[in-house]
Amino acid sequence: MKKIIQILILLIGIQTIGQENYSIMSYNIRLGSVDDGENHWDLRKQHLVDLIQYYEPDFLGTQEGQSPQLKFIQANLKGYEFIGKPRTLDENGEFTAIFYKKDQFEILEQNTFWLSQTPDKISKGWDADYERIATYVLFKHKSNGKQIWVINTHFDHIGKEARRNSALMILEKVKELKSKKDVPVFVMGDFNAVSTDEPIQILTKELKDTRGISKSKPYGPEYTFTGFRFPKDENLLLDYIFLNENSKVEIQKHLVIDDFYGDGKYPSDHLPVLVNFKY
Repeated sequence: MKKIIQILILLIGIQTIGQENYSIMSYNIRLGSVDDGENHWDLRKQHLVDLIQYYEPDFLGTQEGQSPQLKFIQANLKGYEFIGKPRTLDENGEFTAIFYKKDQFEILEQNTFWLSQTPDKISKGWDADYERIATYVLFKHKSNGKQIWVINTHFDHIGKEARRNSALMILEKVKELKSKKDVPVFVMGDFNAVSTDEPIQILTKELKDTRGISKSKPYGPEYTFTGFRFPKDENLLLDYIFLNENSKVEIQKHLVIDDFYGDGKYPSDHLPVLVNFKY
């Protein structure tokens, strides 16, 4: 009997090896080169870093971040580095950067492409108002060897055709990456579209919205854009974290974080989305 119990304990131990818990966050941090008055980057940047440090995501995708902002976050966020390129070469070029815990993960592959007909060079796509990009990384866990693709993007806020074609491009990129390495793919970002809009409908034909497949009931407000207004009563959900069809990943929790500081001030005009998952 004792031997049977020992064997059962051993089998349970083998089964649970590598079933690690991870987290991923998407956060539009609002560019710092604009005059937002009492919500200017210099007044909110430490609060934003404090929020990220508290929740400690393994992966963090930021949108609208400019070089000085990203450097500040990296310098003040313990244990993280970021990867990505700006969408333009001017000093205010915005990134779709991906931060990661540098002591736990290594980068096997990474790139940034433009959401346009010429994805390999700086360009606007279709009816877009700005150049738009997506950054992707293949991560490998240094301890258990598990690998995962992470894509971070920011769709145009004006061009309907651009958003539609951007969604199609993202799906093609997911297929391409999975053909290279068939591991889980997370797609996150600010899509400038609500769930009933065509871009989200296109994406969810082949990707799962983590809000809808979370084991726990999603927590937090059902919106992510506030425009710095507090409290916020509109239902404008623009930021998402999607997952490809993958039985190896279990979404445990989905959270929209509406933490604020002072007399009702948000660290950005968007709320971050955080997902906890088991792989």
